[in-house]
Amino acid sequence: MELAGFATAEGTQRYCDRFTTRAAQGHFRQKNGLWLSSLGVGTYLGGHDQATDERYARAVARCLELGVNVIDTAINYRFQRSERSVGAALGALVEQGKLSREEVIVASKAGFLTFDGDSPSDPAAYFNQEYVERGVCGPEEVVAGMHCMSPRYLEDQLDRSRLNLCLQTIDIYFLHNPETQLQVFPRAEFLRRVRAAFAKLEESVAAGKIRFYGTATWDGYRKAPQARDALSLEEFVRLAEEVAGSDHHFKVVQLPYNLAMPEALLVANQTVAGERVTLLEAARRLGMIVYASASLLQGKVARNLPEDVRTALDGKLESDAQRALQFVRSTPGVDAALVGMRRVEHVEENLRLVEKPLLAPETFRKAFLRE
Repeated sequence: MELAGFATAEGTQRYCDRFTTRAAQGHFRQKNGLWLSSLGVGTYLGGHDQATDERYARAVARCLELGVNVIDTAINYRFQRSERSVGAALGALVEQGKLSREEVIVASKAGFLTFDGDSPSDPAAYFNQEYVERGVCGPEEVVAGMHCMSPRYLEDQLDRSRLNLCLQTIDIYFLHNPETQLQVFPRAEFLRRVRAAFAKLEESVAAGKIRFYGTATWDGYRKAPQARDALSLEEFVRLAEEVAGSDHHFKVVQLPYNLAMPEALLVANQTVAGERVTLLEAARRLGMIVYASASLLQGKVARNLPEDVRTALDGKLESDAQRALQFVRSTPGVDAALVGMRRVEHVEENLRLVEKPLLAPETFRKAFLRE
C-alpha cells in the first residue's frame, strides 16, 4: 500500500494533542510549520536479515505509539531493508486507523552506493549492471568507489526509497555525507556538484516526491573552516537560493552531536553575515531544522558517565542512556535527537523521557557552557 500525503502542520499538531496528558512541556517543538518530537528513531545499525527487519518494524511502531513522530533512515541502511521496515511499520499503523500519514515526519538519504537486501557475490558486477549500464551514473561520478550525488543518481535513489517506504512523498530528503566528494574534488567542482544536486532536489519538491531537503553529514560541519572537507551552511543556503530563490526548500541539517562530540554547540566554525558562530547558531539564523544524529554514539555515552555529569543531567533519571539523550534534546537549537532503536525494550526505556521535562535553559548553560 502506497501512502499519499506528507507531514503537515495540522497533522503533526494532531499527533501532539494525543499526548497532552503524557508528554512533558518541551517534548514537542514547532519548526518550519511542523511539530517535531524531541526524540527521533534512527535505523542505521543491525544485520541484513528478516529477524532484524521485524525488530525494527516493531520498534518503529512502538515509537509512534509512545510519542515520537520523527523517523530517520537511508537507502543504504542495511542494504535498503531499514527503509522497508519503516514502510511496513507506518503502513500497518495507518491501515489499523491508529495514525495518519500527515502526523509523521519521515526522512531518508542518498549518496552512498548500496546493494539490494543482501551483498551480491560480485559487487563490482552488480554496480556495473545496476547503475552504469542503465545510465544511472558514470564511473567518473563515483568518489572513493562508494559515493555519488549526480542528479540522475539522486532521482533513481529517491524513486527506490519512495517504493521501499511505500510513500508517495518523503518529508525530508538528505544529501548524505556530501563532504566525501571533497576527498577528490577541489571546492569549486564540489560546489558545482552540490548546486546540481540541489537543482534536482528542488525539481523533486515540485513533483511532489519530497517536501524539504537537507544535508546529513558526519565530519563536514564539525571541522575547522580551513579543513579541506569543512562545510559551510551559509554557502549551501546561497546555492539553494541561486537555484530556487528565497522560496528554496533546503531547510534541514543533520550532524552528530552528543556528550563526546559537542562541536555543534561549542565550536564557532561557521560564518553567517560575516560573523563567526557555532553550527547551532548558524542554523538558527538561517532558519534550519537541526537533527542531532548519534545521540548515544552507538552506546559509547550510554553508560559510565562521570558523577558530575550525571548530577547535571538529572540524577533522578533511571539510566545514563536517558541522561545522554536528555543532554542532546535539551540543547538549545537541537530540534530532534536521533537514537537508533531496534528493540522494543530500548524504545520503552528511552521514551520514558517523553514524560520528563527538559533541562531548564539556565541549568544547561551553567552546566555545559560555564556561564
